[in-house]
Amino acid sequence: MKKFLSRRVAGVYGALISLLVAIPAMADEKSIQEFSAGATPETSTFSLSGEYLVEGTYVGNGDVVRGPHEVRNFDESDILLRFVLTPRIKLGVLRLGAEWERFSFGFSGRAPLPDTLQAVSLVLGIDTQLSDSILLRFQAQPGFYGTDHFESQDVNIPFVIGGTYIYSPDLQLVLGIGVDIERKYPVLPGGGVRWKIARQWLLNAVLPTPRLEFQLNKDLTFYAGGTVKETNFRVGDNFGITRGIPRLNQAVLTYGEIRTGAGADWKVSPVITLSAEAGYQPYRDFDFYRANVRYHQDGGAPYGTISVHGEF
Repeated sequence: MKKFLSRRVAGVYGALISLLVAIPAMADEKSIQEFSAGATPETSTFSLSGEYLVEGTYVGNGDVVRGPHEVRNFDESDILLRFVLTPRIKLGVLRLGAEWERFSFGFSGRAPLPDTLQAVSLVLGIDTQLSDSILLRFQAQPGFYGTDHFESQDVNIPFVIGGTYIYSPDLQLVLGIGVDIERKYPVLPGGGVRWKIARQWLLNAVLPTPRLEFQLNKDLTFYAGGTVKETNFRVGDNFGITRGIPRLNQAVLTYGEIRTGAGADWKVSPVITLSAEAGYQPYRDFDFYRANVRYHQDGGAPYGTISVHGEF
C-alpha cells in the first residue's frame, strides 16, 4: 500500500511539473519597469542591457526506485550558467544569449541511469507590448540536450509563448504555453501571479522559482519558496545495451525535480546580487517515458544553492 501511494504521489508531482514549467517567469519587476517607462517600444532607440546568472547547487544523498529495482545513496550537483543581452528595439526588447546546465549524479557501479545530463542552448526571444497592460514574450532555446558527449540527434528546439497582464503596479498575471516535441505532452499551458501584498512583502508565484519575499531593506531580501525543474535529454547510442535494457538506446529521458527551501538575496551593487539558499528536495524523477522505464524518488535529500546574478 505504501509503495502504491508513493507511486501515485510521484505521478501527481510529475504531472504538475510538466504542466507548470511550460512557461518562464516574465512578470518580473525589470520587465514591468522597462515597458512602464516613458520610452515606448515605438520611439525607443537601440540600447544595450542584459542579465546573467552563475549558480551551483549540491544535493545530498537520495534514492530512486523502479519496482524492485533501486538506486541508492547518490548525490547530485547542478551547475547553471546563463548570459542574455536585452537590447531595446522598436518592436520591444530582444533576448539574445546562451545557457548551459549540467546535472552530475554520484551513481555507484553501472547504474541504469546516466551520471551526467547537460544542455547547451542559445536563448532567442523578444518581449513586446501589445497594449498598456499586456506584455508578450516569445522565447526559443535551440541547442543540444544530451549526456556526456553531444551528437546531432541531441538537437532540440523547445519554445514558449507567454503573456503578462498588468492589472496594476502591484498585481500581474502570467499565462502562456510551452512547446517541446520531445516531451510526453508536447504542448502544455502554464501560469502564475505576482502580487505585492504590502510594502515589504511580495508573492512571486511564477515558475520556475515561486516564492514569498520579504524585503528588509533595498539591499537585502529574504524568501521562502521552491525551484521546479524539468528538461528532456537524449542518451547515447549504446546506453541501453551497456545496461542490459536495449530499448533505452538513444531514448529520451525526462528529468524533473522540485526543491523547497529558504534563502536570502544580497544586492552588493546595482549589477551584482549574491544569493544563498538551503532546503529539502522532496521530489526527483527519471522517466524514459517512451520506453516505459521510470525511476521515482524514494526518500528526499537536503540541498544548498549559491549564486551570483544581476542585470545591467
